[in-house]
Amino acid sequence: MTVNEDSFTNWKNREEIAESMIPIIGKLHRERDVTVLLHSRSLVNKSVVSILKTHRFARQIAGEELSVTETLPFLQALTTLDLGPSQVDIGLLAEAHRADDRGLSVEEFTAEAVAGATGENKIERREGRDVVLYGFGRIGRLVARLLIEKAGSGNGLRLRAIVVRGGGERAAEDIVKRASLLRRDSIHGQFQGTITVDEAGGKIIANGNEIKVIYANDPSEVDYTAYGIKDAILIDNTGKWRDREGLSKHLRPGIDKVVLTAPGKGDVPNIVHGVNHDMIKPDEQILSCASCTTNAIVPPLKAMDDEYGVLRGHVETVHSFTNDQNLLDNYHKADRRGRSAPLNMVITETGAASAVAKALPDLKAPITGSSIRVPVPDVSIAILSLRLGRETNREEVLEYLRDVSLNSPLKRQIDFTTAPDAVSMDFVGSRHASIVDAGATKVDGDNAILYLWYDNEFGYSCQVIRVVQHVSGVEYPTYPAPAA
Repeated sequence: MTVNEDSFTNWKNREEIAESMIPIIGKLHRERDVTVLLHSRSLVNKSVVSILKTHRFARQIAGEELSVTETLPFLQALTTLDLGPSQVDIGLLAEAHRADDRGLSVEEFTAEAVAGATGENKIERREGRDVVLYGFGRIGRLVARLLIEKAGSGNGLRLRAIVVRGGGERAAEDIVKRASLLRRDSIHGQFQGTITVDEAGGKIIANGNEIKVIYANDPSEVDYTAYGIKDAILIDNTGKWRDREGLSKHLRPGIDKVVLTAPGKGDVPNIVHGVNHDMIKPDEQILSCASCTTNAIVPPLKAMDDEYGVLRGHVETVHSFTNDQNLLDNYHKADRRGRSAPLNMVITETGAASAVAKALPDLKAPITGSSIRVPVPDVSIAILSLRLGRETNREEVLEYLRDVSLNSPLKRQIDFTTAPDAVSMDFVGSRHASIVDAGATKVDGDNAILYLWYDNEFGYSCQVIRVVQHVSGVEYPTYPAPAA
């Protein structure tokens, strides 16, 4: 057999194994609310090729070969356990077993690693929590996709309604258009599933989930209990109200909590999941998920401060243009943003640096920031320049950040790439808050410059969902548990 034939045979064997994994992953997800991960990447509803590519990524970031032949036995071992709702990372299981010297079988090691999700420790399925989206723009539709994707398994969140302006005599036509925007997206592609419209009932039906479209020009116009909605979490995607007084307007009958997808003002808590979500008080009804840029810089900033100490910093964001800019030169309340977004680089302000203090109150270092909007539709990069508390070198910093992305409590927020030719479009659809670009990282003594990619739409929407899961009480534990 030639080398090429041998490689092809090996590929076909791995394809067959990956194909056999799909029904096991699906059954665990549907029947037991178990989400199977590989280095923090969900394998639920993934194709054969996607599963193989995720394994290849694991080799790139972990620096060691990780094949489906190695992870399949751990997946099979999970089916023999009486698991409760949880997330299980079979990549970490395989690597931990490889490093373990006790001679335990795959079945024994797996049972030990996920013991917190079995027996007396097992979490029972909880009653789903209603969610309402107020506003249905870029973030609103992506959050809707994520909620629909997870519906009925793993997070207990139920998207019950969206609230938009308009309606009247052309409400049926309006719903059709909004459903179409949910179905097809120029950046993020086709919706994975089926979408139909119940024009008479005023509903969008996505993958069997009935979503009521409510028309209102102000929160005071809506009584959510009239639609059978109760104890719901409302996600405000409009950014129209950012302080406690304004956001309190949403606390109508049927709404229990309000989550803002923009930086909060005044005493509204700004939450970056993975960093300060544990500070949310159980009785807090109003909170913010801060901005996409704040979510991109705060996790790596915390990681660097934990290990090296940060004395001062500056963040320069090169940000994709957004809907608040003009396609062509026109009036805008902000001077430069009135100029054509697809034709210019536009200097603008960012509140991300000042928001760091809210998310990281223990960080005493002054952080400054500025931003440039550029003619790309999605994915941005934050250049984080830091003065550290001690000297180090590039290799040490990269090894540390690689380990953080794999094994720390921040592994869902921080990703890591070693691709030498990485560009912005490579990160469309990333579910992490930021991705460390290893090749661009610069370290000189006590000065470090990190280049952090982030999908300012989808990655941020994933952070929003994580916050909503946390405050709803349906954020299930992950195994093996990350090191503290």
